[in-house]
Amino acid sequence: MRTTFDACRLPSFSSESPTAPPTLVWETIDVSESVAIRYPVWADGAAGRLLEALRGAGARLAEVPVRDLVKWVGRVADRFLDSGDPIRHKAVDLMVPTAGLSKEMATEILIGMARDWTAERLTELLRREFQDPAVLDGFCRLDEGRSVRARGPLLTFHVGAGTVPGVSVTSMIRALLVKSAVLLKPGLGDVVLPVLFAEALAEEAPELSDAISVTYWPGGSSALEDLALQTADAVVAYGGNEAIGSLRTRTPVTTRFIAYHHRLSVGLVGREALTSEVAPHVARTAAGAVSMFDQRGCVSPHVIYVEEGGAVDPGEWAALLASAMADLEAELPGGTLTAADASAVHQMRGSAELREASSGSRVRVFRANQSFWTVILEDEMGFTPSCLNRVVSLFPTPDLCRVADALKEVGGYLQTVAVEGAGDRLPMLAEALCRAGATRVTSFENAPWPPPWWHHDGASVFAGLLRWIDLEETG
Repeated sequence: MRTTFDACRLPSFSSESPTAPPTLVWETIDVSESVAIRYPVWADGAAGRLLEALRGAGARLAEVPVRDLVKWVGRVADRFLDSGDPIRHKAVDLMVPTAGLSKEMATEILIGMARDWTAERLTELLRREFQDPAVLDGFCRLDEGRSVRARGPLLTFHVGAGTVPGVSVTSMIRALLVKSAVLLKPGLGDVVLPVLFAEALAEEAPELSDAISVTYWPGGSSALEDLALQTADAVVAYGGNEAIGSLRTRTPVTTRFIAYHHRLSVGLVGREALTSEVAPHVARTAAGAVSMFDQRGCVSPHVIYVEEGGAVDPGEWAALLASAMADLEAELPGGTLTAADASAVHQMRGSAELREASSGSRVRVFRANQSFWTVILEDEMGFTPSCLNRVVSLFPTPDLCRVADALKEVGGYLQTVAVEGAGDRLPMLAEALCRAGATRVTSFENAPWPPPWWHHDGASVFAGLLRWIDLEETG
C-alpha cells in the first residue's frame, strides 16, 4: 500500500489572525517505493500571508509564560516516549522510508531525541542558561540599580539539513522557549518528526497553533524561502558549507544568522583502556558511537586514534571493534543507502583493500559481507574523513598527546572528541584538543547524546536568539 505524507503543517489562521488561509498548489516527491511526500508550492502572495500570520502569532506568544511553554512541549515529548501512543508509531513507521533508517534505529533516535524535549530536561536547560528564567517573561532585578530581561525574535526561520531526524525539532523548541514564532523548512530526511511534533503541539496547546509552521520545499527554489530570509528576525541554518554560505549571503546584515555548518568528530583510545578486561567494553561503546544515526551525525566519529604500548595493540583492538560493529548491526541494523552512498562505501573499502594487498603493508580491513559497516586499520598517523554509513578508520599513535597536532588541519570542522583511557593525562589532552579546535571532549558512550545544554559548536544554547535589555534605575 502506497502512503503519501503531507510534509507541511500550517498555522490554523484562527479568528485572531486577520490573514486568510492561502490557496496552495501541491507537488509530490517519491522518497521510496512505498512512500511519497507532498508539499505546497509557494507563490509570492501565499508566502506573504503565511509570514504575516506567523509574525502576528509571535506577538501573542510574547505574553505566554515560559513555564507554560515548557509544560506544553513536555507533553508532546511524553507522547513520543509513550510506546502506546499512535503518534510514536506513525513517526517510526514514516522515519524508516523517509530517512533511510532501519525500524530499530528510527526507534532509538526518536527515544533519544524526545528524552531531551521533556519538561524536566527543558527546565534544567533554562536553569543552566539563566540565573532566573523569569527574565524571558519580564524585567528581573539583577543587582542594585539594574534590572534585565531577555527577548527572543518575533519570527525565526529555521533551515534543517535532514541528515539526522529530530535535530530540526530541537531547533524549533529552542526558539519557542524564547517566545519566537517559527517557520521551519526541514531537510528531506527529516520531514516527519517536525510535522508530527507541530501537529501534536497544536493538539496539546491550541494557544500555539498559529505560532509554528513546518513546510518542505527543495532548497533555494521557493518564493517563501526568499521572503522568509528578508522577513524573519533571525535565521537558524543547518547544512553543508555551500548551502550555509548561500543562505548567509541572501540574509540582510541586520538579521541575526546562526549557522551550524559541516562538522566532524573523532575518537581517542589510550593505553590505560587497552587492557584485556577493559578493551572489549571500550570497543562496544565505540561501535555504538560510530553506528548511531548510521554515522550521519556531527557527533559521529570519523576516525579513532589508538595508542600503542597497551596490553592490547591497535590491530587487536581493531578486531574487537569489528566484532562489536557486527554485533551492533544485528541489534540496530543499518538503513537503506542511496546508490551514491553505497558507491562511496565500496570505493573507500576498495581503496583500503588495495593498500592492504600491497607488499609490506600493515593496513587491515574488517568488513561485513551483507551490510556496510567497515573498520580500516591504517599503518601510520593521519586523518581520512569517512564516507559515513558506519565506515571508520583507525590510526595507531605512539602517544595520545600527538593526536591534537594531527587534527589541526581539520580544526575548523572539529567538534566532538570521545576519549577513553587517557588517565590523569585527560586535562592536558583536553587543553591540546581545545587548541586544535574541538568544542566537546566526552566519552564514547555519551558522544551520540549531548545534553540539551551543551555548548553546540562552542556557543551558548540561545546564542544569537536573545536580545538582552538593561533597565537602569535613575535618580
